[in-house]
Amino acid sequence: MPPIDTTAALVRGVYDRLERNLEIVRRRLDRPLTYAEKVFLGHLADPEREDLAPGKSYVATRPDRVAMQDATAQMALLQFMLAGKDSTAVPTTVHCDHLIQAHVGAAGDLALANDVNREVYDFLRSSSARYGVGFWGPGAGIIHQVVLENYAFPGGMMIGTDSHTPNAGGLGMFACGVGGADAVDVMAGFPWEVLYPKLVGVYLTGRLSGWSSPKDVILKVCETLTVKGGTNRVIEYFGPGTASISCTGKGTITNMGAELGATTSIFPYDERMATYFKATGREALADLANERAELLCADPQVAKDPTAFFDEIVEIDLSTLEPHIVGPHTPDLARPASRMAADVAEHAYPEKLSAALIGSCTNSSYEDLERAADLARQAARLGARSKAALWVTPGSEQVHLTIERDGQLADLEAIGGTVLANACGPCIGQWKRDDVPEGEANSIISSYNRNFRRRNDGRAETLSFIASPEIVIAYALAGRLSFDPATDEIEADDGTRFVLDPPSPAPEVPSRGFVASRAGYVEPPDERSDIEVEVAPDSERLQILQPFSAWDGRDYEKLPLLVKAAGKCTTDHISPAGVWLRFRGHLDNISDNMFIGAVNAFTEETGKGLDLLSGERSVGFAAIARHYKAEGLRWVAVGDENYGEGSSREHAAMSPRLLGCAAVIVRSFARIHESNLKKQGVLPLHFENPEDYKKVRETDRVSILDLADLAPGSKLRAVFHHDDGSEDVASTRHTMNEDQIAWFKAGSALNLLRQGS
Repeated sequence: MPPIDTTAALVRGVYDRLERNLEIVRRRLDRPLTYAEKVFLGHLADPEREDLAPGKSYVATRPDRVAMQDATAQMALLQFMLAGKDSTAVPTTVHCDHLIQAHVGAAGDLALANDVNREVYDFLRSSSARYGVGFWGPGAGIIHQVVLENYAFPGGMMIGTDSHTPNAGGLGMFACGVGGADAVDVMAGFPWEVLYPKLVGVYLTGRLSGWSSPKDVILKVCETLTVKGGTNRVIEYFGPGTASISCTGKGTITNMGAELGATTSIFPYDERMATYFKATGREALADLANERAELLCADPQVAKDPTAFFDEIVEIDLSTLEPHIVGPHTPDLARPASRMAADVAEHAYPEKLSAALIGSCTNSSYEDLERAADLARQAARLGARSKAALWVTPGSEQVHLTIERDGQLADLEAIGGTVLANACGPCIGQWKRDDVPEGEANSIISSYNRNFRRRNDGRAETLSFIASPEIVIAYALAGRLSFDPATDEIEADDGTRFVLDPPSPAPEVPSRGFVASRAGYVEPPDERSDIEVEVAPDSERLQILQPFSAWDGRDYEKLPLLVKAAGKCTTDHISPAGVWLRFRGHLDNISDNMFIGAVNAFTEETGKGLDLLSGERSVGFAAIARHYKAEGLRWVAVGDENYGEGSSREHAAMSPRLLGCAAVIVRSFARIHESNLKKQGVLPLHFENPEDYKKVRETDRVSILDLADLAPGSKLRAVFHHDDGSEDVASTRHTMNEDQIAWFKAGSALNLLRQGS
């Protein structure tokens, strides 16, 4: 089956542009380049004039395409409509994968989703057709798997409105998660502006074997670098070990690099990628990549002296890497599976597993599911079934049809697996649980990528652990966390006991090829001018946007403090998904969820604070913000380290902006969220002295001074006016350049775009 729009001519054009740009870049830098640098700098909008200072300068780039999932596409397309453009300037696709709730199984869940989400799907389908966007309907697959199968190619640059867009780095693409406003810029023909990232090199040697898998590589990297370790950095994998990992295995690693906060993660082109190209009907692209192979890898000098090119190097010997498990509540709390029982005892984690879940955008490839099915076949032969509820999510209809043909699906169902729709499901909180009572502490294990508290099922009492699909199956068969699959026995239904063999090496692509599928895909029509995009005025799920107001030119004086968040405050805490996904196209309605997961630093309550006007306590933060807004007041939020970690969802910036947020002051930001705040006209400020976070009191009014002198590199004074008449002054810094300051003054980046700036 031929590709959709990633033709050899398109890719050849990208490679020609890379070579032209890199000729200029090499002359300017006068040094060899890593692979990530080749792709990133090869996409500069103006390679002759961009300031090339890693970690300091913002540069304008020209991505080759945009991809959006349905939950974020709603707001992105609503913003694009406000921009007044007639068509997207680069190839763009929408993928309906987030709004399908997991409950009873694929058929029933998909039918329900098509019913309850009809209004949203109709909007996405019609707006895609109107503006020239390719549309993948519900059931077609998870965005990142579909992109890998159809659109990704080595040397390309893509931005996507989902934090796990770097999945395409497994096919050598510089793929980056962004907010919808960034996507709108590129769709409207403007460059994508991003901080020139620094580089972390992960040097791989050896070869994976036995229980170890590509998932264990990224779990080890997460442990090493932590969830903050990739901020404004690219993770580039290199070394002889890279060639031993399949293309989809590489995708697993780069996908979950999002948990490091990295700008992206990337592997150089090799024969494993060529194998995947051929299996997915894109042999012409493999031929083209082979012709330009020198362009699609680091210069030889990089491997000879990597310390001269990377700011930090992590070394992993794949031959000695053990299978790992991370969690609960954060993806960088790691230990080898052999130590899991000891950790269960030490921390009193609930030992019994209530559920085991495999698949997701991170681990739903043919190779993943074959390794999982190998263990299922062992168990079935010996009379054992899963002792925990077992859920299986194929990544795409192409994968689903192929594992149905080749038998892996039946193998997993034989041990009790329930096959879910080709969608995100429990990975992003779309999970209707009937198996565990509300409030009951329980443990789950999955092959997903993110395990924040409440992330999967909305329940604070659920402890979520992450491992490879084969490790998840092993634990499902054991039914308990205090288990080592390499040594511990599993009890069959008849009471006999056995030890699992490690999964046999799995084919990276099916020997008979994939069952090709474009089910659900709708190509935009050639003639689109008469297509009408309708949004009902009384809709609860969709709302036409109104521009935010411009800055009035004055300092912010004595604004009430809305929230001081303690500890981890991710975008899941600021704007949760789950049941709230239904309002992703209605900014006012979804704003009722603002900060409902944030922990109040003064009371340790979740989602509630003090209304400074009424004096009432334990009020929802959104309700307080609406009260302040009704009284004509804007407000300030204060956060801790790595504020805004996690998803790219720009609702975590747009809801605060809608409800009156003037500034967010934190110890440090996650990259995407800081960018989203800038785009929406909210001041993102860093405490110059992180200890000043401790000076903020519950009843404070906050002034932010010197705004008239706002300039790149300038400092702003934050004055915390305490209710006893005293004050504390904190120096704050920002990372805005001149363009981003113009966004702030205009009220949002979109306001400038509408003016044609």
